[in-house]
This record gives sequence, structure tokens and C-alpha cells, in this order.
Amino acid sequence: MGQGFLQIGLTLCIVVAITPVLGRYMARVFLGERTLLDFLMNPIERSIYVLAWVRRKDDMTGWQYARAVLYSNLVMGVSVYLLLYFQRRLPWNPNSFGATTWDILLHTTISFLTNTDQQHYSGETTFSYFSQVAALGFLMFTSAATGLSVGIAFIRGLTGRGLGNFYVDLTRAVTRILLPISIIGAIALVVVGVPQTLAKTLVVRTLEGGTQYLARGPVASFEMIKMLGDNGGGFFDVNSAHPFENPNGASNLIETIAMIAIPAALIYTYGLFANNIKQAWLLFWMVFVIFVILVGVTAIAELQGNPIVNAAFGLEQPNLEGKEVRFGWAQTALWAVMTTATMCGAVNGMHDSLMPQGIFSTLFNLFVQIVWGGQGTGTAYLFIYLIITVFLTGLMVGRTPEFLGRKIEKREIILASVVLLIHPILILVPSAIALAYPISLSGISNIGYHGISQVVYEYASAAANNGSGLEGLRDNTLWWNLSTLVSLLGGRYIPIIAILLLADSMSRKQPVPETPGTLKTDSVLFTGITAGVTLILGVLTFFPVLALGPIAEGFKLASGN
Repeated sequence: MGQGFLQIGLTLCIVVAITPVLGRYMARVFLGERTLLDFLMNPIERSIYVLAWVRRKDDMTGWQYARAVLYSNLVMGVSVYLLLYFQRRLPWNPNSFGATTWDILLHTTISFLTNTDQQHYSGETTFSYFSQVAALGFLMFTSAATGLSVGIAFIRGLTGRGLGNFYVDLTRAVTRILLPISIIGAIALVVVGVPQTLAKTLVVRTLEGGTQYLARGPVASFEMIKMLGDNGGGFFDVNSAHPFENPNGASNLIETIAMIAIPAALIYTYGLFANNIKQAWLLFWMVFVIFVILVGVTAIAELQGNPIVNAAFGLEQPNLEGKEVRFGWAQTALWAVMTTATMCGAVNGMHDSLMPQGIFSTLFNLFVQIVWGGQGTGTAYLFIYLIITVFLTGLMVGRTPEFLGRKIEKREIILASVVLLIHPILILVPSAIALAYPISLSGISNIGYHGISQVVYEYASAAANNGSGLEGLRDNTLWWNLSTLVSLLGGRYIPIIAILLLADSMSRKQPVPETPGTLKTDSVLFTGITAGVTLILGVLTFFPVLALGPIAEGFKLASGN
């Protein structure tokens, strides 16, 4: 028991240590300051700008930035769909895979385009190496860079700067952050045992005289951007539980740190943009405390195990169902909470086998989206809650709410409300439809409370652009492939548009001088109020489905039924 919690503690200490280092580096990149990679990347970036007809000094308005995101994503999505469709005629296809059904291709393309990577297929038996690397791997870089660019544009707007140029931000996010770290990380994964090859599936004879087929491929490079970009899509069907994706404790540590590195560091980056490191650290520790509580709740439940199983055997033992023994209950619990907190979606164990407390924690993360949140957009959601808190506290004391010296008025509150309200709509409405037809339409395999959790989790994962799932649904059907598209697209692009318009509105406001009555947003008290508002708005909205799902299931297990 002690060793498991020690592993969790050491991992979190590494996260705290690297946050200011990476956060400072990202701030220098997006502030246009000098970095160590200038000599290598400046010529490459200039070539990209010339080929793409991008003028680096042109700042965009909110609508221009949003249109650039939509247009570029549309072009990338169509291109990748065609690559997947014609994969039989393309190189790096040693197993001669052809195109799968149109609905799977459409769902997969949009899922990777939106940084969700929700997979209704088995990677090793569906897509060629070229499709995995040149199509899906390409979207892993660009979707993560898109979210990071939007997050940076939002921070610029809040701090009174212009939003910047999307194409410049996208390029620098790839060339200065995602690509260099991915190269170093992929090499590290190869060293610890993750394969990187273009050889076809290996056929071996077993000791019993049978035949076994070992799928392999360029896994290390795919795995690293999958974790660093919080994409989460697995090269293999079982994702990071597969020994070729995540063979040992060393690879598990590398991937865990990569998963949380950018979302955690981006809060520190905001502090540098705003010249307010104190507020950045307060927000960081607020999120960190919530995260640690969720990890603790999940880990303790997994350590105590299933009470029904324990009663049958007459002893208490950890819940090891659905877990890889090389990771155990501790690393599986930490990973499950972290992958839903960062909106990564990768798994190193079966989430469907988590105790109800673990399912509660993962659903909680998908609902609030700020612990730590998605790549770039999670930080934006955090400040959406901060703006709502400023508005509410301003009403309480009878003052016009202000944030960073700029007034928060009707337009900002409407846009913030759109961001917060679209999420439950995209989860609860399709969940209600699916639950109304549990057999004929949605193919729910578990009746009762757990079945409710499975359905809600699927749409919450799609709307939050997470991609993980409680495997128990027959999700490779026309219904699931098309219905989740609504949540995938709406959960990605509607908030992005609202976030950019809000940032644009804030950037155009004239700063007002600070007075003795100005609300201090960099205090422990205000940070505590922000945490309370987040819990009230985020959790109470979804409390009925939490009560009908994991909470009810937990009480049922505790009663021995």
C-alpha cells in the first residue's frame, strides 16, 4: 500500500517541478522572445509562412481567428478522410488493409480532428502504418496545436494583447513545442522497449504448436505525440495497456508526465503573460488540490477492492480486475484520473472495471473540464469559471465586475454562459435518447446503474474531447458513430468560437484604474470562491446522472447486492 501511494506522490512532485520550466519556455515561444531552437526553427518557419502566404505580423480579430481554425480544420479533415479511404493504394501497408465503412471513417476522422481520438475500431487490424502515422499522427500534432493556439489567444485577449495570428501560433506550437519534445520522448520510449518499425505483423509458433500474430509498427513516435498532445488514440486496440505501447514502469512514468506537462504548465504561462505569477500559482494549487482529492478517492477505492468479492473470499484485496499487473492499482488509479483530467483519453487499464468511486472521479473530470483540462482549451475553461466568479462576487458587493483591469459586461457573460451551457446539452440530450432505447438503438450491455454510467460517459467523453470509454457498449454501430459526432463537433468548435469572441471583446476594452474597492483576484479567498463556484456550476448540473450512475452503484455494492 505504501509503495503505491509513494509512486503517486513522486509522480506529482515531478509535475510540480517541471511546471515553471515548461511554462516559462512556452511563454517565451508565444511572446516571440528568443529560445534555444531559434537557429534551427527560424528558417523552417519562414519557409512555411512563405509557402502558406502567412504574414506573421497580422493580428486577427476573434472572428478571423475562429474562421482560420474552422477553415484549416475542414481542409485537414477532408484530406485525412481521403487518405484513410484510399489507404490500400498508399505505401506502408504491409498487411494490405483496405478502407473500412464510411461511418467509421467519418467518426475516426472527426474524432482525431477534434483532439478526441474516440476509437470505435481496433487500430492494429484496421489502419495501415501510413494511415496511422501520416493521417492520424498528423492530426495528433495539428489538433493539439490548434487547442494550444486557442488557449494562447485567449490568454492574450485577457491580458490586453491582440489575439495574434492563428497560423503563426499553430506553426510555432508544432515546431517549438510538440515536435521537439515528441522526438526526445519517442527516443526515450524506444530505449525503454517501445517498438519503432515498418515491418509487417510478426508470425510466430507458440510452444503448443499454434500460430500467433504479433502486430507491431512505428509505435514509439505515435505514442509520444498521443500523450504529449493529450490525444489519447491508441496504436493498438487496448491502448496504453498494450505492452508495445507501455511496456514497463519507466514508460508509464514518461507517458504520465507527458500527459499532464502542457496543461499544467500553461497556467504558469498565463502568469507570465499577466505579470502575475502569484495568481497563476494560486490557480495551479487550486486545480492540484482538486486533482489530488480525486486521485485519493479513486486509489483508496481500488486498494480496498470490491466488497462483494472480498466478502466471498473472506479477506480484503485490491480490485485488480481490468488492470495490468505491471502497473497495479496505484498507477492505474492515477492514470485514470489524469487521463480524464487532462482530456487525454489514453488508458492503461479498463475504466469499466473501476470501482464506482473511480467512475465518479473520471465523470467529474469530464463534466468540469478544468482539472487540468484539454490542451490549451482547458486553461480557457478555467478562466471562464474565473470570469463567472468575478461576475457573481461583483454582484454581491454592488460593483461592476472587473478582471485584470477590464470590465466584464453583458457580452462577456453571454459568451461565457455559452461555453458552460453547451457542454451539458451535448451530453444529457443524446444520453436521454440513447437510454430511451437501450436495446434496439444503443446496444447497452449492462442493465441498471452501470449501464447509465456507460452511456453518459460515452457522450461526456465525446463532448469533452477526451475519447476514453466504459467499454460495455456495442459502440461500433451506425447510431454511436453518428450520434457522437454531434457531441464531438459541438463540444470542440462551439466553445472555441465563444472563447475567441470573448477574448477579442476583453482585448478591446480600455483598462480601468485600480481603486481600493477593486476586487483582488489573486488572493486565497477569491481562489477558494472560484473553486466553490466551479463545483456548484459544474457538479450540480450533472448531479442527477451521477446519483443514478456511480453513486447509486456504490451504495448497491456497499449493501452487498
